[in-house]
Amino acid sequence: MLDFLYNTFWATWIRKACTVLVVLAVVVPLAVILPGRIGAPEHCAEGVERSAGECVGVNSSGYDFGTQEIHQVTDAIGRENERIAGDPDIVSVAMMLPLQPKSGAERAQLRSELQGAYLAQYRANRSENKPLLRLLLANPGADYGQQEKVVDRLAAMADSPRDNLRAVTGFNLSLDNTKKAVARLTGELRIPVLASRVSADELANPDDRSGRVPYPGLARVIPTNREQAAALANFHGGLRDAETVLVKDLRPNDIYDESLAKAFSRPEPGPPGPKDQPFTSPGINDLGDTGNDFTTIGHNICESDARVVYFAGRPAHLRLFALKLAEVPCHGKKYTVVSGSGAATLERYMSPGDWEKLRGDDGAGATITVQYAAPGHPDAWDASLRTWEKARRADTGKAPAAGDRPAYLTEPQSELRELRRLIERQAGGDIGPVTLEDSRTMLVHDGVRTIASAVFLANAQAAGTVPRRDRVAAQWPRLEARYRVRGTSGWICLTNGGNAYDKPVAVVKLDPVTRRVAFVGLGWPEKKPQPADCAVPSGTG
Repeated sequence: MLDFLYNTFWATWIRKACTVLVVLAVVVPLAVILPGRIGAPEHCAEGVERSAGECVGVNSSGYDFGTQEIHQVTDAIGRENERIAGDPDIVSVAMMLPLQPKSGAERAQLRSELQGAYLAQYRANRSENKPLLRLLLANPGADYGQQEKVVDRLAAMADSPRDNLRAVTGFNLSLDNTKKAVARLTGELRIPVLASRVSADELANPDDRSGRVPYPGLARVIPTNREQAAALANFHGGLRDAETVLVKDLRPNDIYDESLAKAFSRPEPGPPGPKDQPFTSPGINDLGDTGNDFTTIGHNICESDARVVYFAGRPAHLRLFALKLAEVPCHGKKYTVVSGSGAATLERYMSPGDWEKLRGDDGAGATITVQYAAPGHPDAWDASLRTWEKARRADTGKAPAAGDRPAYLTEPQSELRELRRLIERQAGGDIGPVTLEDSRTMLVHDGVRTIASAVFLANAQAAGTVPRRDRVAAQWPRLEARYRVRGTSGWICLTNGGNAYDKPVAVVKLDPVTRRVAFVGLGWPEKKPQPADCAVPSGTG
């Protein structure tokens, strides 16, 4: 019996020892082969790692960052990058914007922006100019919260002869984190930046000849909030202070809301109107208790003489405010709620029931008209040319000749037709459904086209086919007059501060009847259209 127990003990011990040896034989070589993966961040795609639950980094292969809505257009970008990969004359342009948004409306607007960038890349790479453009997708995380990691990566790519990063664009949210990223890119790293969507005045260089340049190498193709407010005021004419009221979001670190509130606070004639009506939202797309605040604010506005409400806030809150104001029984009054370019995708937040509320009880018209300054609209040029021709016919008694029509209307019209042709023939393959009414495809397309113009102009004026970063940034003020950029959203003529001079805004409104964004007219920050040759006048930057 003792012999049996003794033999059983040793047999069991030997089996366990062998098992341990086998496991070690497998694990130890793996640890030797893959020492760098132990404790390393999870890999999402080439150049992209998982951080704080998001895939953060820079990619050129067409990775969609897990956002299915953009898969078709990112795949097209990847194919275009691969097509040109063998050419020795390539520069990289990075699109830096949050690529994993949570809401459906945000994902749809992201798709529009990437479509605009791709279509501009496609056009540029089929022109006679060199170098070719490689488009990079750079995800800084939600609300640009992890921008430092991405900026680090972009800095390395700017210094790499293989990558030749020459500009960073994108930037679709005016936040403190966005400001930090732009400041470091332009200041410390001297990488040219073109802002196509952010409109806060705090993200622009001054044109006051003070010599102060907070963002050296920054250019913009969208009017600032101050310029948008001026264009809206010029469009509406002499509103008196008693007729207007400002509703503003006080949520910290959102410089879009802050800048827009400041822009709408411009003095108006007449006796003082109602005081500002503040609220504080919990987040860009979080409503929290704002519905209750809006109901109270709506009743207070009802007791005033205000008929125009300036709204300094994000689209999700603008939608809710308009609906709450429509619910207030207010003696049949009708309001116009006016906001900035951040509202460009507001219709994507609207449900069928929302549209009915805005129409009013009798269905004869809108109780609430939501109007905002869009960076562009596909109907702007055709409609504005009809208005111009009608006025000219009234003045002269005859129809104007085709050659007499102003180029600041006809050239953007021609550019928009070319963009439509690219979309209709599915340039480079299917990139998903394209919607131009939200202006995002148009504006981002114009932004990348502006970068291409600066790169090509720098290349023409310096030896070699890949210009230095400082040469690209030096071309921003050159893009006027003869070298103006003929954008789908209007002429882009840059000041010495890199700002688009007197860039028109498309004043649009939500149409409850058609449930679409309807073009109303053009607004000009300088009260009149740009000069005939788009030469920026002296005293401007």
